[in-house]
Amino acid sequence: MDTKIVPGLVKEQALATLNPADSVMDAVNLMVERKIGAVIIVDNSARLAGIFTERDLVNRVVAKRLDPAKTALADVMTANPDTLRPDDKAVDALSLMSMHRYRHLPVVDGETVVGMVSIRDLFNVVKAGLEDEVRDREKFIFGSDYGVA
Repeated sequence: MDTKIVPGLVKEQALATLNPADSVMDAVNLMVERKIGAVIIVDNSARLAGIFTERDLVNRVVAKRLDPAKTALADVMTANPDTLRPDDKAVDALSLMSMHRYRHLPVVDGETVVGMVSIRDLFNVVKAGLEDEVRDREKFIFGSDYGVA
C-alpha cells in the first residue's frame, strides 16, 4: 500500500491542458473527445493555473446559464487547486480526495504538471493493495497452497 503517485499511477499520460483564455466549450469538447472528467488549465509558461471539472461545468456554467462558447475558463475554473506530488502515496491521496470531495487532482513536480489523478485511479490501486494483503495473509495462515484447485 506504499504505491507512490509517480510511477504507480502516473506513468506517461498525454495531459489534457488548456489555457485560461480558452472557452468552456473548448474544455467540454476536449473532455468528450478524451473521455475524461477534468482538464488541467496552464498559463502561458505551462504552469498550473487551475482545473476545470464536470462539477465546475454544472455548478459554474450550466446552473448560471452561461454560454459555454463565450465563457472563458479563467472565469469558471477552480484556480490554484490542491495538488499531489509525485512521491505522495496513493492511500494518502485517496484520503485527501475523500476528505475534500475531489474527484481529480493535478500532480505537480516543482512547477511542472506531470499528470492528473482521479479518485477511480486511486481506488483501484488501493483496492489492488488490499487484495494482495488478503492473499498474503491467507498464505501465512493457511499455507501457500490455500485456495488452489
